[in-house]
Amino acid sequence: MATDAPPPSKTEAGYPTTDAFIAVQESAEFGDLRRSHRSFAFPLTVAFIAWYLVYVLLSNYAGGFMGTRLLGNLNVALVLGLAQFLTTFLIAWWYSRHAAARLDPKAEAIKSRMEAGA
Repeated sequence: MATDAPPPSKTEAGYPTTDAFIAVQESAEFGDLRRSHRSFAFPLTVAFIAWYLVYVLLSNYAGGFMGTRLLGNLNVALVLGLAQFLTTFLIAWWYSRHAAARLDPKAEAIKSRMEAGA
């Protein structure tokens, strides 16, 4: 049976306060977690965007090279285009492994401490 009573405020339900979230955000442990994420994600993002832009620029300005046949009807453009998909999946797999090994344990420790009072 549903009631019309308002939900409890966060402090009444034992949720962390805003000050607790700010303290965690400013902690060295959270800074280490953020640094671990950024040191992995940012370089890979830049590398992938550069790789994608090289492909686009080659497609626009090096038509002869991109049209070079490699095997039967396969040309350089098709192989590099398919490599874009392969690269995407490899990066996702690599990030998943990185997150499971390095990010998730740190995040879980922070989350456990934050939820300890709930």
